[in-house]
Amino acid sequence: MPSPVTIPTRWLNNIIAIFLLPVAWVLTQSFFTCFTDAAAVHEFWRTEEFWFFGLGVLMWVLAFFGTVWIYGEPQPLGLYVFGHELTHAIWARAMGGNVYDFKASSRGGYVITDKANFWIALAPYFHPLYSVLVIALYGAVSLFYDLRGYTPVLFGLLGGTWAFHLSFTLWMIPKGQSDLTTHGTFFSLVVIYVLNLAILIALLVFAAPEVTLSGFLAELLRHAEDFADWTLRIFDAGLEHLLRRVA
Repeated sequence: MPSPVTIPTRWLNNIIAIFLLPVAWVLTQSFFTCFTDAAAVHEFWRTEEFWFFGLGVLMWVLAFFGTVWIYGEPQPLGLYVFGHELTHAIWARAMGGNVYDFKASSRGGYVITDKANFWIALAPYFHPLYSVLVIALYGAVSLFYDLRGYTPVLFGLLGGTWAFHLSFTLWMIPKGQSDLTTHGTFFSLVVIYVLNLAILIALLVFAAPEVTLSGFLAELLRHAEDFADWTLRIFDAGLEHLLRRVA
């Protein structure tokens, strides 16, 4: 009896990634449209949220490149590795897996679990753990104290921790991480981009009163329709050219 034909998982993942590229493009267009409208038309760039978030990003970027210049690699590397491996463990547990061993240090780390999929493997690259912890801590304290006056501090910490996440992610990706290669590097990079962009969109909706979820979804639909129209025009032009060649 002949063996059934199977498609390697990486091939399938690469096909999925190709279909995700239009999603990434439409999300990117929608994000920049909403951000530009909020910044230029509604002067979002004048708000405390924008400036404190930007200040947090700037301070971390200076620290990141300063430590690279002084030590040859970014610091604190041990804190990043701990968060990286902890994120693996959290996602493994969230998906019903058990964690049997955990190690993290500036020299590297690992998590041993009985659950494995691309969500667990890629989680540290799109899940800004320390930003989530900042939001959770702010929310917990706000249950007992009025922290509305400290909202700019929240955005400053979010800017710093999000930049921490993004800078280390960009630093680690070119180093041939097995997290990426296991499920296909192309697929992994597309998923990481889309999910990080989704986080930025969520932050924009949260920080800019002018950008509502319904407003963003309307922009998303508009850009999706424009992309579909463009695709159909290209397809029709290609088909017409092919029919002329055949005739």
